[in-house]
Amino acid sequence: MTGSNTLIPVQTRDERRASTNPDDFADVTGREYEWHLSPVEKLNDLFVAELSNPENPFDVTSTGPVSYSWISMNDAAVGLAGKPEEKPAARAWDQTGNAFLVDIAADDVSEVTLERSSLTQQASTAHTVIRVAPFAKTTVVLRNSGTASLIENVEIVAGESSSVTLVSVQEWAADARHLATHFVTAGRCASVKHVVVTLSGEIVRLNTQARLSGAGSSVELLGLYFADAGEHLEHQVFVDHIAEQTKSRVTYKGALQGQGARTVWIGDVLIGAQATGTDSYEQNRNLVLTDGTRADSIPNLEIKTGDIAGAGHASATGRFDDDQLFYLQARGISEEEARQLVVRGFLNEVVQQIGIPHVEEHIQAALDRELEAVGVGG
Repeated sequence: MTGSNTLIPVQTRDERRASTNPDDFADVTGREYEWHLSPVEKLNDLFVAELSNPENPFDVTSTGPVSYSWISMNDAAVGLAGKPEEKPAARAWDQTGNAFLVDIAADDVSEVTLERSSLTQQASTAHTVIRVAPFAKTTVVLRNSGTASLIENVEIVAGESSSVTLVSVQEWAADARHLATHFVTAGRCASVKHVVVTLSGEIVRLNTQARLSGAGSSVELLGLYFADAGEHLEHQVFVDHIAEQTKSRVTYKGALQGQGARTVWIGDVLIGAQATGTDSYEQNRNLVLTDGTRADSIPNLEIKTGDIAGAGHASATGRFDDDQLFYLQARGISEEEARQLVVRGFLNEVVQQIGIPHVEEHIQAALDRELEAVGVGG
């Protein structure tokens, strides 16, 4: 049955509405597919509140030919990487007065660190644009700590033949709520490594949308998360293969410990009709450490062309390997230390792929503190 009032559900990932106008979206109820695993009842106030746009929330350090400035949301640099596909992100876009622009010059190597720790529980918004010139090579680290009730959008625009590594680290306070969308667009032969590390926060929901719009471009999306009691850590990934001869690799790994710890991972890969020669693979692995936890893992793959190099996905959730524990304990290692070693080994696969020694050391130290604090329950 069809008619003017008939609701036709979205059939494919690229049919979702994209707009910077929040009025183009219905209110979030929790019944929507993209929200049905989220604790919407704990976020409703954020969905309706007026959002403040704090000035200068970042402490910035940089090397190389990097410039940064505040620009109007009407600036031509805003919106190049994508547009919101859900109402909270559109509200944040609409209510942000100025965006923070990080400009990476061409033909050089640079590193930028943006640290943010001074937010409050006041509902707030932010918009960050990282624009990387053709042939540039850069590393950008975003570090979040302290409390927050934040909805933000981050754009990463990788120019032709550029090489970009972005690492987003969430070490929020126990009462922090953080909803973020990262938009990535990769130009011709550009290479982007996008890493998400989420170690704490009451509710963290970070969505990454990567569009391979240039021929020969590639993305590597890595994620690591550790959910403690009462925490909800959610990551949604969308890789859109638009141009020919593109490549993507997605690896997210997480561990859960404590009553009420919850993780959600949804991975969407779309291989468009023009994306011939695509090579794509995504995987998500979860390690359950105690009873009372829940991990949801949903990989999705859509292919609109028969001419691809390869595509696949995998998902698994399991408990400690008793054989590994027995092997370690048989060599005089205590059960608690053995469990910590197993978790470190499980998560280190992601840490070691970051490729930035001081960032890897920071994350490893933070993981050690987390494991020691919770005792990696027996």
